[in-house]
Amino acid sequence: MGNGSGEEKSKVAIMRCGSYDAGELTEKINGGVESLGGWDAFVRPGMTALLKVNLISPLPPGSAAVTHCEFARAVTRILKDRGCEVWIGDSSGGAFGRKAQTAKCFEVSGMNKIAKEEGAIIKNFEKEGVAAVTVSGGGVMHIAKPLFDADVVINLPKFKTHMFTGFTGAYKNLFGCIPGLKKAEYHKTAQDPESFGRVLYEINRNLRIGLNIMDAVEAMDGQGPVAGRVYRAGKIMISADRLALDSAALRMIGLDIEDMPVYAAALENGFGKWRESDVEITGDFDSPPRLRGFKVPAMFLGRARKSRIFGRLVDVLKKKPSINIKACKKCRVCENSCPMKAIDIGTFTIDYTKCINCMCCHEMCVYKAIKLVNADPPLKVIFGRNK
Repeated sequence: MGNGSGEEKSKVAIMRCGSYDAGELTEKINGGVESLGGWDAFVRPGMTALLKVNLISPLPPGSAAVTHCEFARAVTRILKDRGCEVWIGDSSGGAFGRKAQTAKCFEVSGMNKIAKEEGAIIKNFEKEGVAAVTVSGGGVMHIAKPLFDADVVINLPKFKTHMFTGFTGAYKNLFGCIPGLKKAEYHKTAQDPESFGRVLYEINRNLRIGLNIMDAVEAMDGQGPVAGRVYRAGKIMISADRLALDSAALRMIGLDIEDMPVYAAALENGFGKWRESDVEITGDFDSPPRLRGFKVPAMFLGRARKSRIFGRLVDVLKKKPSINIKACKKCRVCENSCPMKAIDIGTFTIDYTKCINCMCCHEMCVYKAIKLVNADPPLKVIFGRNK
């Protein structure tokens, strides 16, 4: 199911797109899909198409933290013009009052509005039931049922950094197919990026995704996936192969997918194609264009990790979450979303003996009240002791 079997190269279309204007989006998406063989290779009239968007938190479209609603509108129009019924679905991260925030995310992001205007159907994965799938080594995983009810799933990820996994792309966007607060349980058991990557691998290998169309018109750099900076990348990326798409995106920001622990399980199991020699870039470019000035979290600088000296310097920059009392609104989303129950908003404290550095609190806070501070004193990291 990795869409990368055989000797043929996986294609990734990279298109220039400077705005969320409906006409420009439609033209560029259609152009990119045409370079991959055209829409007829992916959808047929009468199909039900599910658009899996990224609605991580209740944030507006201009935040660069969520799939832009106008991006989803353009894809919806294209599909409806081809005779498809369109669903728009996701399960958000975090919790408010111990309940998932997905319904609020659909409203704040503008997805409810565009769905109503375009005749699409919202699928809140918290309310649609689940299907059980088998995982490697036995056991089951429960994935939102609309992923299996739809005739074709089109993945609409956002181009973003992520302080836990390094990058959010086509591969990680499917974590949102796990409904509700079950996501926190996976964070609790998979406490490092490589272990978490094995969870993502099980999700991805059990899902057939027809096409991935990445919203990189406005990306996020720095401390993503919600507290970073809006970076105007001006791109749309399209591929049937999730790994090929993400590997090309990573090359655009100076990273190598082989240096990213979250992808280790996918690479080990031959899920998709990622090597430069196995991926053909098409569309408006013949190679991944470098995004100049894009800020990557320092701990994920792959080349540095290969050197012992630079590795220690990167360790200096490792972060842990801390509560910014002045910015905190006491909404308790961080407290309710913490899989280890390490946060007490009443006292503005984090119990670091429980904290696993999953960054869920940082990821979920729409007020940017979770700041990241150095995990250890720099001299202790470099020399092994405090001076």
